[in-house]
Amino acid sequence: MSAPQRTARPRPHPAGTRRRESLRGLLVEAGLDALLVTDLVNVRYLTGFTGSNAALLVDARGEDDTVLATDGRYTTQAAGETPELRLLVERRCAPELLGVTTAGRVGFDSAQVTVDAHDTLLATARGELVRAPGLVERLRAVKDAAEIDALRLACAAGDAALAGAIADGVLAPGRTERDVARELEERMVAAGAAGPSFETIVAAGANSAIPHHRPSDAPLAPGDLVTMDFGALVDGYHSDMTRTVLLGPSAPWQEEIYALVDAAAAAGRDALRPGVPTSEIDAAARAVVTDSGYGEHFVHPVGHGVGLVIHEAPAMSATATATLEAGMTVTVEPGVYLPGRGGVRIEDTLVVTESGAEPLTASTRDLVVLG
Repeated sequence: MSAPQRTARPRPHPAGTRRRESLRGLLVEAGLDALLVTDLVNVRYLTGFTGSNAALLVDARGEDDTVLATDGRYTTQAAGETPELRLLVERRCAPELLGVTTAGRVGFDSAQVTVDAHDTLLATARGELVRAPGLVERLRAVKDAAEIDALRLACAAGDAALAGAIADGVLAPGRTERDVARELEERMVAAGAAGPSFETIVAAGANSAIPHHRPSDAPLAPGDLVTMDFGALVDGYHSDMTRTVLLGPSAPWQEEIYALVDAAAAAGRDALRPGVPTSEIDAAARAVVTDSGYGEHFVHPVGHGVGLVIHEAPAMSATATATLEAGMTVTVEPGVYLPGRGGVRIEDTLVVTESGAEPLTASTRDLVVLG
Protein backbone atom coordinates (compact mmCIF):
# COMPACT_ATOMS: atom_id res chain seq x y z
CA MET A 1 0.00 0.00 0.00
CA SER A 2 1.45 3.32 -1.04
CA ALA A 3 2.05 6.07 1.48
CA PRO A 4 -0.41 8.95 1.48
CA GLN A 5 0.73 11.97 -0.52
CA ARG A 6 1.50 15.11 1.36
CA THR A 7 0.03 18.39 0.22
CA ALA A 8 2.46 21.27 0.26
CA ARG A 9 1.54 23.81 2.91
CA PRO A 10 0.56 27.20 1.50
CA ARG A 11 3.26 29.78 1.96
CA PRO A 12 2.68 33.36 3.06
CA HIS A 13 2.98 36.11 0.46
CA PRO A 14 6.30 37.73 1.56
CA ALA A 15 5.89 40.83 -0.59
CA GLY A 16 2.41 41.36 0.83
CA THR A 17 3.74 41.10 4.36
CA ARG A 18 6.37 43.76 3.65
CA ARG A 19 3.87 46.00 1.91
CA ARG A 20 1.37 45.83 4.76
CA GLU A 21 4.12 46.74 7.21
CA SER A 22 5.04 49.75 5.05
CA LEU A 23 1.39 50.74 4.93
CA ARG A 24 1.19 50.64 8.72
CA GLY A 25 3.91 53.27 8.80
CA LEU A 26 1.76 55.49 6.58
CA LEU A 27 -1.24 54.88 8.84
CA VAL A 28 0.69 56.05 11.88
CA GLU A 29 1.81 59.18 10.00
CA ALA A 30 -1.81 59.87 9.02
CA GLY A 31 -3.12 59.35 12.55
CA LEU A 32 -5.20 56.32 11.54
CA ASP A 33 -5.80 53.15 13.49
CA ALA A 34 -6.64 51.10 10.40
CA LEU A 35 -7.32 51.33 6.68
CA LEU A 36 -10.23 49.72 4.87
CA VAL A 37 -8.97 48.66 1.44
CA THR A 38 -11.79 48.10 -1.06
CA ASP A 39 -10.08 48.43 -4.45
CA LEU A 40 -9.33 44.91 -5.70
CA VAL A 41 -6.03 45.98 -7.27
CA ASN A 42 -4.87 47.31 -3.92
CA VAL A 43 -6.08 44.16 -2.17
CA ARG A 44 -4.01 42.09 -4.59
CA TYR A 45 -0.98 44.31 -4.08
CA LEU A 46 -1.15 44.01 -0.30
CA THR A 47 -2.01 40.31 -0.07
CA GLY A 48 -1.60 38.44 -3.36
CA PHE A 49 -5.31 37.55 -3.34
CA THR A 50 -6.78 37.55 -6.86
CA GLY A 51 -10.49 36.87 -6.31
CA SER A 52 -13.23 39.12 -7.66
CA ASN A 53 -14.85 40.00 -4.33
CA ALA A 54 -12.74 41.07 -1.37
CA ALA A 55 -11.83 43.82 1.06
CA LEU A 56 -8.97 44.13 3.49
CA LEU A 57 -8.76 45.75 6.90
CA VAL A 58 -5.14 46.66 7.65
CA ASP A 59 -4.79 47.43 11.34
CA ALA A 60 -1.95 49.65 12.51
CA ARG A 61 -1.46 47.39 15.54
CA GLY A 62 -0.15 44.52 13.42
CA GLU A 63 -0.91 41.36 11.49
CA ASP A 64 -2.99 39.74 14.22
CA ASP A 65 -5.62 42.44 13.82
CA THR A 66 -5.49 42.55 10.01
CA VAL A 67 -8.33 40.71 8.25
CA LEU A 68 -9.12 39.74 4.66
CA ALA A 69 -12.79 39.34 3.77
CA THR A 70 -14.18 37.44 0.79
CA ASP A 71 -17.21 35.27 0.08
CA GLY A 72 -17.64 31.51 0.13
CA ARG A 73 -16.58 31.04 -3.49
CA TYR A 74 -13.01 31.95 -2.57
CA THR A 75 -12.31 30.31 0.79
CA THR A 76 -10.00 27.70 -0.71
CA GLN A 77 -8.31 30.23 -2.93
CA ALA A 78 -7.78 32.62 -0.03
CA ALA A 79 -6.31 29.85 2.07
CA GLY A 80 -3.81 29.16 -0.69
CA GLU A 81 -2.94 32.74 -1.59
CA THR A 82 -3.05 34.40 1.85
CA PRO A 83 -2.55 31.70 4.50
CA GLU A 84 -0.97 34.18 6.93
CA LEU A 85 -4.08 36.36 7.19
CA ARG A 86 -7.22 36.03 9.25
CA LEU A 87 -10.14 35.38 6.93
CA LEU A 88 -13.70 36.63 7.26
CA VAL A 89 -16.12 34.84 4.95
CA GLU A 90 -18.94 37.26 4.14
CA ARG A 91 -20.56 38.43 0.92
CA ARG A 92 -20.65 42.09 2.03
CA CYS A 93 -16.93 42.31 2.60
CA ALA A 94 -16.29 45.93 3.49
CA PRO A 95 -19.28 46.56 5.81
CA GLU A 96 -18.69 43.31 7.67
CA LEU A 97 -15.03 44.18 8.26
CA LEU A 98 -16.08 47.48 9.81
CA GLY A 99 -18.55 45.62 11.98
CA VAL A 100 -15.89 43.41 13.57
CA THR A 101 -12.91 45.77 13.91
CA THR A 102 -12.19 47.53 17.20
CA ALA A 103 -10.07 50.21 15.52
CA GLY A 104 -11.16 53.74 16.37
CA ARG A 105 -10.17 55.87 13.37
CA VAL A 106 -10.55 53.86 10.16
CA GLY A 107 -9.41 55.36 6.88
CA PHE A 108 -11.10 54.56 3.59
CA ASP A 109 -10.18 55.39 0.02
CA SER A 110 -12.64 58.16 -0.80
CA ALA A 111 -11.48 58.11 -4.43
CA GLN A 112 -12.80 54.55 -4.76
CA VAL A 113 -15.88 54.38 -2.51
CA THR A 114 -19.18 55.56 -4.00
CA VAL A 115 -21.62 57.76 -2.11
CA ASP A 116 -24.05 54.85 -1.69
CA ALA A 117 -21.28 52.54 -0.48
CA HIS A 118 -20.16 55.19 1.99
CA ASP A 119 -23.66 55.35 3.44
CA THR A 120 -23.57 51.58 3.94
CA LEU A 121 -20.17 51.78 5.61
CA LEU A 122 -21.37 54.51 7.97
CA ALA A 123 -24.30 52.34 9.00
CA THR A 124 -22.02 49.50 10.08
CA ALA A 125 -18.91 51.30 11.33
CA ARG A 126 -18.22 51.07 15.05
CA GLY A 127 -15.54 53.74 14.95
CA GLU A 128 -14.83 56.94 13.01
CA LEU A 129 -14.55 56.79 9.21
CA VAL A 130 -11.85 59.10 7.80
CA ARG A 131 -11.10 59.93 4.17
CA ALA A 132 -7.67 58.55 3.27
CA PRO A 133 -7.25 58.41 -0.51
CA GLY A 134 -4.10 57.27 -2.25
CA LEU A 135 -2.15 55.65 0.59
CA VAL A 136 -1.71 52.29 -1.11
CA GLU A 137 -1.06 53.98 -4.45
CA ARG A 138 1.88 55.80 -2.86
CA LEU A 139 3.44 52.43 -2.11
CA ARG A 140 2.55 50.97 -5.51
CA ALA A 141 4.32 53.80 -7.34
CA VAL A 142 7.74 52.39 -6.39
CA LYS A 143 8.18 48.83 -7.64
CA ASP A 144 10.18 46.07 -5.99
CA ALA A 145 12.43 43.65 -7.85
CA ALA A 146 9.71 41.06 -8.42
CA GLU A 147 7.37 43.67 -9.88
CA ILE A 148 10.07 44.94 -12.23
CA ASP A 149 10.81 41.36 -13.30
CA ALA A 150 7.13 40.87 -14.18
CA LEU A 151 7.10 44.11 -16.16
CA ARG A 152 10.29 43.08 -17.91
CA LEU A 153 8.65 39.82 -19.02
CA ALA A 154 5.52 41.68 -20.14
CA CYS A 155 7.61 44.09 -22.20
CA ALA A 156 9.56 41.18 -23.72
CA ALA A 157 6.29 39.56 -24.82
CA GLY A 158 5.31 42.77 -26.59
CA ASP A 159 8.72 43.03 -28.24
CA ALA A 160 8.49 39.42 -29.45
CA ALA A 161 5.01 39.96 -30.86
CA LEU A 162 6.05 42.99 -32.86
CA ALA A 163 9.23 41.38 -34.17
CA GLY A 164 7.31 38.30 -35.26
CA ALA A 165 4.57 40.31 -36.93
CA ILE A 166 7.10 42.30 -38.94
CA ALA A 167 9.16 39.23 -39.87
CA ASP A 168 6.08 37.30 -41.03
CA GLY A 169 4.72 40.09 -43.18
CA VAL A 170 1.64 40.84 -41.08
CA LEU A 171 2.12 44.56 -41.69
CA ALA A 172 1.39 44.52 -45.38
CA PRO A 173 -0.97 46.36 -47.74
CA GLY A 174 -4.40 44.75 -47.74
CA ARG A 175 -4.30 43.55 -44.13
CA THR A 176 -6.78 45.40 -41.95
CA GLU A 177 -6.13 47.25 -38.71
CA ARG A 178 -8.14 44.55 -36.92
CA ASP A 179 -5.99 41.83 -38.50
CA VAL A 180 -2.84 43.42 -37.17
CA ALA A 181 -4.30 44.00 -33.70
CA ARG A 182 -5.45 40.39 -33.47
CA GLU A 183 -2.07 39.11 -34.60
CA LEU A 184 -0.23 41.19 -32.01
CA GLU A 185 -2.48 39.98 -29.21
CA GLU A 186 -2.20 36.33 -30.20
CA ARG A 187 1.57 36.59 -30.50
CA MET A 188 1.88 38.16 -27.05
CA VAL A 189 0.03 35.19 -25.57
CA ALA A 190 2.29 32.82 -27.51
CA ALA A 191 5.25 34.68 -25.98
CA GLY A 192 4.02 33.99 -22.44
CA ALA A 193 1.51 36.73 -21.68
CA ALA A 194 -1.85 36.04 -20.05
CA GLY A 195 -3.36 38.40 -22.60
CA PRO A 196 -3.19 42.01 -23.78
CA SER A 197 -2.85 44.62 -21.08
CA PHE A 198 -5.39 46.91 -22.77
CA GLU A 199 -7.32 47.14 -26.03
CA THR A 200 -4.69 47.16 -28.78
CA ILE A 201 -4.53 50.27 -30.95
CA VAL A 202 -3.64 49.88 -34.62
CA ALA A 203 -4.12 53.02 -36.68
CA ALA A 204 -3.13 53.25 -40.34
CA GLY A 205 -2.91 56.18 -42.72
CA ALA A 206 -5.04 59.14 -41.68
CA ASN A 207 -6.26 57.13 -38.67
CA SER A 208 -2.76 57.36 -37.17
CA ALA A 209 -3.56 61.00 -36.44
CA ILE A 210 -6.18 59.81 -33.90
CA PRO A 211 -4.25 59.01 -30.70
CA HIS A 212 -6.75 56.43 -29.37
CA HIS A 213 -8.16 55.13 -32.63
CA ARG A 214 -9.92 51.77 -32.33
CA PRO A 215 -8.90 49.22 -34.96
CA SER A 216 -11.33 48.99 -37.87
CA ASP A 217 -11.64 47.05 -41.09
CA ALA A 218 -9.67 49.78 -42.86
CA PRO A 219 -6.95 48.12 -44.98
CA LEU A 220 -3.32 49.12 -44.75
CA ALA A 221 -2.07 50.79 -47.93
CA PRO A 222 1.28 51.78 -49.45
CA GLY A 223 2.46 55.09 -48.05
CA ASP A 224 0.67 54.61 -44.70
CA LEU A 225 2.10 55.41 -41.32
CA VAL A 226 0.92 52.59 -39.04
CA THR A 227 0.86 53.28 -35.30
CA MET A 228 0.58 50.31 -32.93
CA ASP A 229 0.02 50.92 -29.20
CA PHE A 230 -0.17 47.63 -27.29
CA GLY A 231 0.99 45.75 -24.25
CA ALA A 232 1.11 42.38 -22.53
CA LEU A 233 -0.18 41.21 -19.15
CA VAL A 234 2.15 39.07 -17.01
CA ASP A 235 1.40 38.17 -13.36
CA GLY A 236 -1.02 41.09 -13.23
CA TYR A 237 1.51 43.64 -14.53
CA HIS A 238 0.92 45.67 -17.70
CA SER A 239 3.47 46.60 -20.33
CA ASP A 240 2.90 49.48 -22.72
CA MET A 241 4.70 50.23 -25.98
CA THR A 242 3.98 52.20 -29.12
CA ARG A 243 5.82 51.91 -32.40
CA THR A 244 5.01 53.59 -35.71
CA VAL A 245 6.17 51.96 -38.92
CA LEU A 246 5.87 53.13 -42.51
CA LEU A 247 4.63 51.17 -45.47
CA GLY A 248 6.81 52.51 -48.25
CA PRO A 249 7.28 54.61 -50.15
CA SER A 250 7.85 57.39 -47.64
CA ALA A 251 7.13 61.09 -48.00
CA PRO A 252 9.39 63.85 -46.61
CA TRP A 253 6.73 65.06 -44.15
CA GLN A 254 6.46 61.57 -42.68
CA GLU A 255 10.19 61.29 -42.18
CA GLU A 256 10.22 64.79 -40.66
CA ILE A 257 7.60 64.15 -37.98
CA TYR A 258 9.06 60.72 -37.21
CA ALA A 259 12.49 62.23 -36.58
CA LEU A 260 10.87 64.95 -34.46
CA VAL A 261 8.95 62.50 -32.26
CA ASP A 262 12.04 60.31 -31.93
CA ALA A 263 14.03 63.30 -30.69
CA ALA A 264 11.26 64.29 -28.26
CA ALA A 265 11.10 60.76 -26.88
CA ALA A 266 14.87 60.73 -26.39
CA ALA A 267 14.68 64.05 -24.54
CA GLY A 268 11.98 62.68 -22.24
CA ARG A 269 13.90 59.47 -21.54
CA ASP A 270 17.12 61.39 -20.88
CA ALA A 271 15.37 63.59 -18.31
CA LEU A 272 14.28 60.61 -16.19
CA ARG A 273 16.15 60.37 -12.90
CA PRO A 274 15.34 60.39 -9.18
CA GLY A 275 14.39 63.75 -7.71
CA VAL A 276 13.07 65.21 -10.96
CA PRO A 277 9.47 66.47 -10.97
CA THR A 278 7.48 64.50 -13.51
CA SER A 279 6.25 67.78 -15.03
CA GLU A 280 9.84 68.35 -16.18
CA ILE A 281 9.76 65.13 -18.19
CA ASP A 282 6.72 66.43 -20.03
CA ALA A 283 8.43 69.79 -20.52
CA ALA A 284 11.63 68.24 -21.89
CA ALA A 285 9.82 66.23 -24.57
CA ARG A 286 7.27 68.93 -25.36
CA ALA A 287 9.94 71.61 -25.88
CA VAL A 288 11.43 69.61 -28.75
CA VAL A 289 8.06 69.45 -30.50
CA THR A 290 7.07 73.04 -29.73
CA ASP A 291 10.40 74.48 -30.87
CA SER A 292 9.88 72.75 -34.23
CA GLY A 293 6.50 74.40 -34.73
CA TYR A 294 4.35 71.34 -34.04
CA GLY A 295 3.38 72.09 -30.44
CA GLU A 296 -0.36 72.20 -31.13
CA HIS A 297 -0.16 68.68 -32.56
CA PHE A 298 1.23 67.10 -29.35
CA VAL A 299 -2.14 66.73 -27.64
CA HIS A 300 -1.62 64.48 -24.60
CA PRO A 301 0.70 64.13 -21.58
CA VAL A 302 4.14 62.69 -22.14
CA GLY A 303 3.40 59.48 -20.25
CA HIS A 304 2.15 57.82 -17.09
CA GLY A 305 3.06 55.33 -14.42
CA VAL A 306 2.40 51.68 -15.22
CA GLY A 307 2.11 48.51 -13.14
CA LEU A 308 -0.89 46.58 -11.83
CA VAL A 309 -2.98 49.15 -13.71
CA ILE A 310 -2.11 50.42 -17.18
CA HIS A 311 -2.34 54.05 -16.00
CA GLU A 312 -1.25 54.57 -12.41
CA ALA A 313 0.96 56.86 -10.31
CA PRO A 314 3.05 58.81 -10.95
CA ALA A 315 1.26 61.23 -13.23
CA MET A 316 3.48 62.51 -16.05
CA SER A 317 1.87 65.70 -17.36
CA ALA A 318 2.58 69.41 -17.51
CA THR A 319 0.53 69.96 -14.34
CA ALA A 320 1.64 66.85 -12.42
CA THR A 321 3.05 67.34 -8.93
CA ALA A 322 4.84 63.99 -8.47
CA THR A 323 8.59 63.56 -8.14
CA LEU A 324 10.46 60.60 -9.60
CA GLU A 325 11.99 57.98 -7.33
CA ALA A 326 14.19 55.02 -8.13
CA GLY A 327 11.98 52.00 -8.78
CA MET A 328 9.15 53.90 -10.41
CA THR A 329 8.05 52.48 -13.75
CA VAL A 330 6.77 54.97 -16.28
CA THR A 331 6.13 55.45 -19.97
CA VAL A 332 7.48 58.18 -22.22
CA GLU A 333 5.26 58.59 -25.29
CA PRO A 334 5.33 61.87 -27.21
CA GLY A 335 3.37 62.09 -30.43
CA VAL A 336 2.62 64.41 -33.32
CA TYR A 337 -0.76 64.09 -35.03
CA LEU A 338 -1.68 65.85 -38.27
CA PRO A 339 -5.45 65.52 -38.81
CA GLY A 340 -6.40 64.01 -42.13
CA ARG A 341 -2.81 63.05 -42.92
CA GLY A 342 -1.28 60.85 -40.25
CA GLY A 343 0.65 60.79 -37.02
CA VAL A 344 3.57 59.28 -35.15
CA ARG A 345 3.87 58.12 -31.54
CA ILE A 346 6.87 56.37 -29.99
CA GLU A 347 6.45 54.93 -26.48
CA ASP A 348 8.63 52.97 -24.11
CA THR A 349 8.15 51.55 -20.64
CA LEU A 350 11.11 52.37 -18.40
CA VAL A 351 12.19 51.89 -14.80
CA VAL A 352 13.81 54.81 -12.99
CA THR A 353 17.22 53.82 -11.62
CA GLU A 354 19.56 55.55 -9.16
CA SER A 355 21.33 57.29 -12.03
CA GLY A 356 18.73 57.60 -14.78
CA ALA A 357 16.35 55.13 -16.37
CA GLU A 358 16.44 51.69 -18.00
CA PRO A 359 14.12 50.91 -20.92
CA LEU A 360 12.18 47.69 -20.40
CA THR A 361 10.92 47.73 -24.01
CA ALA A 362 13.62 46.83 -26.52
CA SER A 363 12.06 47.18 -29.98
CA THR A 364 14.00 49.49 -32.27
CA ARG A 365 13.01 53.15 -32.35
CA ASP A 366 14.56 53.64 -35.76
CA LEU A 367 12.08 54.28 -38.55
CA VAL A 368 11.11 50.91 -40.00
CA VAL A 369 10.05 51.14 -43.63
CA LEU A 370 8.31 48.04 -44.97
CA GLY A 371 7.72 47.11 -48.58
